[in-house]
Amino acid sequence: MKIKILSTSIALLATSGAVAEELSDTGLFLDGVAAIVNEGVVLKSQLSERISTIVQQARQAPEPIPLPPVDTLRDQVLERLILDEIQLQRADRIGLQISDRMLNETVADIAASEGVTFERMPEVLASRGIEYGKWRETLRDELTLQQLRRIDVGQRIDVSPRELDLCIEDLETNVVANSAYRLSHIRVSLPEGASAEAVAETETRMRDIRRQIADGADFREMAIRHSEGDTALEGGNLGWIDGPQVPTLFTEVLATMEDGDVSEPFRSASSFHIIKVDELRSAMKRSQVDQVKARHILVTPNEIIDDETAKQRLDDALERLDNGEDFAEVAKLLSDDPGTANIGGDLGWAGPGTFVPEFEAVLDSMELGETSQPFQSPFGWHVVQVLDRRVYDNTEEMKRRNCDLRIRNGKMEEETQLWIRRLRDEAYVDKRI
Repeated sequence: MKIKILSTSIALLATSGAVAEELSDTGLFLDGVAAIVNEGVVLKSQLSERISTIVQQARQAPEPIPLPPVDTLRDQVLERLILDEIQLQRADRIGLQISDRMLNETVADIAASEGVTFERMPEVLASRGIEYGKWRETLRDELTLQQLRRIDVGQRIDVSPRELDLCIEDLETNVVANSAYRLSHIRVSLPEGASAEAVAETETRMRDIRRQIADGADFREMAIRHSEGDTALEGGNLGWIDGPQVPTLFTEVLATMEDGDVSEPFRSASSFHIIKVDELRSAMKRSQVDQVKARHILVTPNEIIDDETAKQRLDDALERLDNGEDFAEVAKLLSDDPGTANIGGDLGWAGPGTFVPEFEAVLDSMELGETSQPFQSPFGWHVVQVLDRRVYDNTEEMKRRNCDLRIRNGKMEEETQLWIRRLRDEAYVDKRI
């Protein structure tokens, strides 16, 4: 998303100056008010800049894009600017602001995508004729619109259990269609009208090739040596193939394969085949995560309890534990964590990223059954005990999460258009050109 902003805002500012000046010389877009929008305005200079951008991008496209007549283009662009102004006013009314920190993080991401440092961005933009300050404000507006739509539209989108079930069923029954594969292929043809003996002989040969690959032979070398496929001399490399374009012959075989897997030989009408999955992008890949089960005691400093006192309370708790008292009972008595104190400090099973970095770093360094010394996090002072560790297959959770995102994204466009239409209907707009 942030990288997309780069192309929009840089292109807008990079092309606006010269072309806008050209338009101004005609007397068509001398600066002034193009439209009054509630308590705000859209300036003619804004309209000139946006039209200039569209014209320039259309000219520079690999295949030039035909544009509508000037009047039609002007009306369409003005309406877009009006809609942007309405949304920015809405953001201002609800107090939505993009902090300098968030803006700087986005600029840093854009700089990284350009292969430069944050500090060099003004210089890079200046070399393209772009004013850095103006570019930042354009970027801030785009981020504001994104955040506003997440708040006003995204948070209102619901995904029903039935929708999730149908999506998961689709993923499970269309594994290949929902994946992309980078494949390599070995094909050995059968003679036309092959006898049963010839078929058996070719199958035996392919099984010997497959055995050599399993024993460590390089697939590419085996393809160059043995394959009769069109890409044999490229090591059998078929490149990336999107799921819907995967040959039907391969679909059933690929359905159970993962990254790096090599199939057993399988037959078509005229050949035997072996395929290798060099790389797989799939919604159905199994997902595993390292999890830890732990419990803790939290003491939170306040006006009465300073850091030293909080730490001392945990030192006392450790002494009680050393004397044989039960961790859960001590946690119930001493812990300030309202979510876990009444269950003995139990944090349940948790994966990476669940806890703040200070807490997670301590957990990662501990052995099974170990109890930590007191340490500090942004929430206060802790003592934590590791109860268990496991590698957890969270594929099902990932399926539901991916489907939830897939459904929400599918609804977002339609819901956004309805929302914009409502904002437009409620706004006062007076077009002056």
